[in-house]
Amino acid sequence: MKTLGTHNYYVYILTNRIKTVLYIGFTNDLKARLYWHKNPEAGNIHFTTKYKCFYLLYYEHFQDVEQAILREKQIKGYSRMKKENLINRFNPEWNFLNETIE
Repeated sequence: MKTLGTHNYYVYILTNRIKTVLYIGFTNDLKARLYWHKNPEAGNIHFTTKYKCFYLLYYEHFQDVEQAILREKQIKGYSRMKKENLINRFNPEWNFLNETIE
């Protein structure tokens, strides 16, 4: 997934176990971020902890940080249906992709 000599940024969508909640995030290390979503610090009251959103459904890779941030904001502004359509094109079965990230 990572390319030597380049920057890596990811926009991603997480869900809870029963796939009722969607969370959009941005990171430069997707594997590490997935770990921290699933293993939060004690007392963490962030959205992903409260709603148990740590199952990866969708991600996009960018080499430019500004493009990644713009894309995150764009997706956050989408309706639920548009977010679901984005996931359906990328991951039609809505499989949890956490274990596929290197």
